[in-house]
Amino acid sequence: MSNNLLKQKPIVLNEGLEVFADELQQNGVDVIQLDWKPPASGNIELNKKLARVLLHKNEIDKANRKAVDKVLNARPVWVDVGLAKDVIPGFEENTISHAGPPVTWENMCGPMQGSVIGGLIYEKRAKNEAEARKVAASGEYKFVPNHELSTVGPMTGVLTANMPVMVVENKENGNLAYAPFNTEGKGKPFSFGAFGEDTQEMLRYITDTIAPAMKIAVRSAGGIDLKNIIARALNMGDDCHNRLVSATSLLWKSLIIELAKNRVDYEVITSLGYTMYYNDWFFLNQSMAACKATMDAARNIPCSTMVTAMARNGTEVGIQVSGLGTQWFTAKAPKVKGLYFPGFTEEDANPDLGDSAITETAGIGAFAMAAALPMTKLVGGTVADAINFSKTMRRITLAENPAYTIPTLDFIGTPTGIDVLKVLEKGIIPVINTGIASKRAGEGVIGAGIVNMPMEVFEKALMAMPD
Repeated sequence: MSNNLLKQKPIVLNEGLEVFADELQQNGVDVIQLDWKPPASGNIELNKKLARVLLHKNEIDKANRKAVDKVLNARPVWVDVGLAKDVIPGFEENTISHAGPPVTWENMCGPMQGSVIGGLIYEKRAKNEAEARKVAASGEYKFVPNHELSTVGPMTGVLTANMPVMVVENKENGNLAYAPFNTEGKGKPFSFGAFGEDTQEMLRYITDTIAPAMKIAVRSAGGIDLKNIIARALNMGDDCHNRLVSATSLLWKSLIIELAKNRVDYEVITSLGYTMYYNDWFFLNQSMAACKATMDAARNIPCSTMVTAMARNGTEVGIQVSGLGTQWFTAKAPKVKGLYFPGFTEEDANPDLGDSAITETAGIGAFAMAAALPMTKLVGGTVADAINFSKTMRRITLAENPAYTIPTLDFIGTPTGIDVLKVLEKGIIPVINTGIASKRAGEGVIGAGIVNMPMEVFEKALMAMPD
């Protein structure tokens, strides 16, 4: 060994508690802190279960490759528009669907109750809030999670029988998914729990103007390739969950040609143009439906540990896992850390809410935040945070999606396919970027931020896996 090597200052690699590294550094020793956590948070029973499940690693790996292939090969195309009761199998006149895991009227959070109230007024089953609350509590309507109907909706996600929805077909797999139209643009948004007259006006505008025109355009085009729009938008500064400026513009380019070609009334085209100009989030619902059609193709693959849905109802959050079918694994909904509009604070905020985490489930949204650096101002993070989110999520996912690339990271594919086992082994939980709704019914949106799915839901999913 050379004298130079002997004279070099030693470097210590510390694995475990950071206090040891701190003590050494205070004494002048160079330390590299190993980023490591004990699997399953060090819980003995969870570790025993994890070990038993991993005895079947070959079968799990094979199943996960099949699930990932389903996701990467998906081709979601917007093909039609229709009323929920007419196009969604199992959606009846007395159905009200909602975001997240199952929840009863009595246990619904304020904004979700607000959207139910708004939906009943829209359906002409009530004239005001008091009447709507009586109808909702009467047992006349059945409340069903959107995901159980192959449907997704942002924030409260509330959908009633006579509301128009988009029909998205996964051309590779043949399955369909559905989503309502985005309700932002006029007054307080319905999806954030508003139900006043300005909200009702927007709902009627969607039904009477947006939906009929969109149906003409989409059918005339032979379908609109949503995967292509998402892929292009990611390279133009969007994450396709909370930043959709480019995606909305690309969608409008696809629609305007068909609207003009079919000689849709000039006033209607002008009105739609204004709507999409002033609502940069218009494409959110199309993005969600595309991701739902993508992830549903990977459901029910025995032994697969890939998450097929992450959703929140404002009271609880939950996940579903490919190899575990439609079973929900839930925990209490956490608060969102973010920025608030003037006059609002965390005290006004409802806990995490919405089906829109289907985007992160499919590898975009916060998983692609490194592609959407301007969005950091909206959710209260930094550019470094955004890049770190995308890099970190690679450690708990099964693949990178070559169709969805991130320019700032040398065009690597977005991290795709959350693996329950990797989450538990590495102690890293999925990140979601999201809007923040007021906890009071009727008040609407008050901010935006970042939230993590609780580790508890992944622990429960592990315990449900066969040994």
